[in-house]
Amino acid sequence: MLEELLAAGIAAGSAGLVYFAAAARIVRQYERGVVLRLGRLLGEPRPPGFTMIIPGIDKLQKVNMQIVTMPVPAQEGITRDNVTVRVDAVVYFKVIDAANAVIRVEDYRFAVSQMAQTSLRSIIGKSDLDDLLSNREKLNQGLELMIDSPAVGWGVQVDRVEIKDVSLPETMKRSMARQAEADRERRARIINADAELQASKKLSQAAGVMAEQPAALQLRLLQTVVAVAAEKNSTLVLPFPVELLRFLERAQQGAPALGERGPGEPATPPQSATAPPSATPPPPGSSGDPSSPESAESPEPFGSPGSPESHAPRDDQ
Repeated sequence: MLEELLAAGIAAGSAGLVYFAAAARIVRQYERGVVLRLGRLLGEPRPPGFTMIIPGIDKLQKVNMQIVTMPVPAQEGITRDNVTVRVDAVVYFKVIDAANAVIRVEDYRFAVSQMAQTSLRSIIGKSDLDDLLSNREKLNQGLELMIDSPAVGWGVQVDRVEIKDVSLPETMKRSMARQAEADRERRARIINADAELQASKKLSQAAGVMAEQPAALQLRLLQTVVAVAAEKNSTLVLPFPVELLRFLERAQQGAPALGERGPGEPATPPQSATAPPSATPPPPGSSGDPSSPESAESPEPFGSPGSPESHAPRDDQ
């Protein structure tokens, strides 16, 4: 009898252990447990921790309450300005009502993914290419609103939607590159023209100051020479003022030509270059006539400086 009671106790304990193992459930901190008893929702979702259910009658379904990062597959569409683009995005969402996420939708992850793809296609068709490239914040807000509106009834809240990449055809990329290059060149020309205008104004002011003080031009010339000479060059370029050249030209034009008399000067006959006048006057008593006896009796000795024979080469040399 005692043995039978002992065996019955052991069997009951074993059954209790089996029942406890089948009924015990552990809900993690980031999960909520939705209990369905005979197919009907039983109260509020179970909080994190240890919980018990009736095996075979109750069914516990755990729902993750963490933020889910779901990539949206790339969608190809035509923008409002007839440009074919390929856009992909990413959706951040979380479950805020575990019971609705289990009861109202079959698979909330798949539902959110399909809703994100259709919303992304709709956004592509309503937007221009410039908006997709430069005004993404506004598009992200519109895309988030389109996905979040039906997801609220599923117990899902969309936190954020981001457009990751916009792929363009190669022809469109080349066209945009040419457009950007032309715009950069236009801006560079405008900047250069503005710099030239400002420099010309400053140069005109500097020229006015130098015109009032002529010494400033010489100082500027010396500064230029010092700046050029500071480099280790073998050639020194010395700038020559144009005003000095003009001064020399005016001085050359104002000088009297050879043989012309200036105003108030007596007219003098031109002298022969081959017979210069004698520096000493003839002695008194000579008439200056070459046929007189005195001039004939006193010929000029050979080798004198005035005779042409003094410059002729000798035969014995």
